[in-house]
Amino acid sequence: MIVAVAVVEIRVHGSRSLKAKRGVVRSITQRVRNRFNVSVAEVGGQQTWQRAELGLSAVGEQRTHTRGLIERAIEFIEELHLAEVVAVDVEILDLPYEPQQEASDPGSDFED
Repeated sequence: MIVAVAVVEIRVHGSRSLKAKRGVVRSITQRVRNRFNVSVAEVGGQQTWQRAELGLSAVGEQRTHTRGLIERAIEFIEELHLAEVVAVDVEILDLPYEPQQEASDPGSDFED
Protein backbone atom coordinates (compact mmCIF):
# COMPACT_ATOMS: atom_id res chain seq x y z
CA MET A 1 0.00 0.00 0.00
CA ILE A 2 1.40 3.36 -1.04
CA VAL A 3 0.48 6.50 0.92
CA ALA A 4 1.34 9.90 -0.53
CA VAL A 5 1.12 12.92 1.76
CA ALA A 6 1.92 16.57 1.18
CA VAL A 7 1.92 19.80 3.13
CA VAL A 8 1.32 22.86 0.97
CA GLU A 9 1.92 26.28 2.51
CA ILE A 10 -0.09 29.03 0.84
CA ARG A 11 -0.32 32.79 1.20
CA VAL A 12 -3.64 34.51 0.51
CA HIS A 13 -2.68 37.99 -0.69
CA GLY A 14 -5.14 40.76 0.02
CA SER A 15 -6.90 38.92 2.82
CA ARG A 16 -7.83 41.31 5.62
CA SER A 17 -9.63 38.87 7.91
CA LEU A 18 -9.83 35.25 8.96
CA LYS A 19 -13.23 35.03 7.29
CA ALA A 20 -11.80 36.11 3.92
CA LYS A 21 -8.88 33.68 4.18
CA ARG A 22 -11.14 30.80 5.21
CA GLY A 23 -13.32 31.43 2.17
CA VAL A 24 -10.31 31.05 -0.11
CA VAL A 25 -9.07 27.96 1.76
CA ARG A 26 -12.54 26.40 1.62
CA SER A 27 -12.74 27.03 -2.12
CA ILE A 28 -9.32 25.47 -2.74
CA THR A 29 -9.94 22.41 -0.57
CA GLN A 30 -13.36 21.72 -2.09
CA ARG A 31 -12.09 22.03 -5.66
CA VAL A 32 -9.13 19.73 -4.99
CA ARG A 33 -11.37 17.13 -3.32
CA ASN A 34 -13.86 17.17 -6.16
CA ARG A 35 -11.29 17.00 -8.95
CA PHE A 36 -8.76 14.51 -7.53
CA ASN A 37 -10.64 12.53 -4.86
CA VAL A 38 -7.88 13.08 -2.29
CA SER A 39 -8.13 14.06 1.36
CA VAL A 40 -7.48 17.75 2.02
CA ALA A 41 -7.57 19.72 5.27
CA GLU A 42 -6.21 22.95 6.68
CA VAL A 43 -3.54 21.73 9.09
CA GLY A 44 -1.80 24.96 10.08
CA GLY A 45 -2.04 28.73 10.13
CA GLN A 46 -5.66 28.77 11.26
CA GLN A 47 -5.26 31.95 13.27
CA THR A 48 -3.40 33.99 10.63
CA TRP A 49 -5.05 36.21 8.04
CA GLN A 50 -2.90 35.41 5.03
CA ARG A 51 -1.15 32.08 5.62
CA ALA A 52 -2.46 28.52 5.67
CA GLU A 53 -1.01 25.03 5.51
CA LEU A 54 -2.99 22.41 3.63
CA GLY A 55 -2.47 18.70 4.17
CA LEU A 56 -3.18 16.37 1.25
CA SER A 57 -3.18 12.58 1.23
CA ALA A 58 -3.89 9.76 -1.21
CA VAL A 59 -3.65 5.99 -1.01
CA GLY A 60 -3.03 3.59 -3.87
CA GLU A 61 -1.34 0.46 -5.09
CA GLN A 62 1.28 2.01 -7.39
CA ARG A 63 3.92 4.49 -6.31
CA THR A 64 4.00 6.44 -9.60
CA HIS A 65 0.23 6.79 -9.81
CA THR A 66 -0.20 7.87 -6.17
CA ARG A 67 2.69 10.35 -6.29
CA GLY A 68 1.44 11.72 -9.61
CA LEU A 69 -2.02 12.26 -8.16
CA ILE A 70 -0.64 14.38 -5.31
CA GLU A 71 1.68 16.30 -7.66
CA ARG A 72 -1.20 17.07 -10.05
CA ALA A 73 -3.31 18.27 -7.12
CA ILE A 74 -0.51 20.65 -6.06
CA GLU A 75 -0.15 21.96 -9.63
CA PHE A 76 -3.91 22.51 -9.70
CA ILE A 77 -3.71 24.59 -6.50
CA GLU A 78 -1.04 26.75 -8.15
CA GLU A 79 -3.08 27.12 -11.36
CA LEU A 80 -6.16 28.31 -9.46
CA HIS A 81 -4.32 31.57 -8.63
CA LEU A 82 -6.45 32.00 -5.50
CA ALA A 83 -3.33 31.91 -3.32
CA GLU A 84 0.42 31.81 -3.75
CA VAL A 85 2.04 28.44 -3.07
CA VAL A 86 4.99 29.29 -0.81
CA ALA A 87 6.33 25.83 0.07
CA VAL A 88 5.59 22.18 -0.63
CA ASP A 89 6.75 19.03 1.15
CA VAL A 90 5.81 15.63 -0.31
CA GLU A 91 6.43 12.24 1.30
CA ILE A 92 5.70 8.81 -0.16
CA LEU A 93 5.28 5.93 2.28
CA ASP A 94 5.39 2.29 1.24
CA LEU A 95 3.51 0.46 3.96
CA PRO A 96 3.67 -3.31 4.02
CA TYR A 97 0.20 -4.72 3.80
CA GLU A 98 -0.61 -8.39 3.94
CA PRO A 99 -4.28 -9.32 4.08
CA GLN A 100 -5.12 -11.58 6.97
CA GLN A 101 -6.74 -14.91 6.27
CA GLU A 102 -10.23 -14.88 7.70
CA ALA A 103 -11.85 -17.98 9.08
CA SER A 104 -14.59 -19.37 6.86
CA ASP A 105 -18.05 -18.28 7.86
CA PRO A 106 -20.33 -21.31 7.65
CA GLY A 107 -23.33 -19.03 7.06
CA SER A 108 -21.73 -17.30 4.09
CA ASP A 109 -22.86 -18.07 0.53
CA PHE A 110 -19.52 -16.89 -0.87
CA GLU A 111 -16.31 -18.84 -1.11
CA ASP A 112 -12.82 -17.31 -1.25
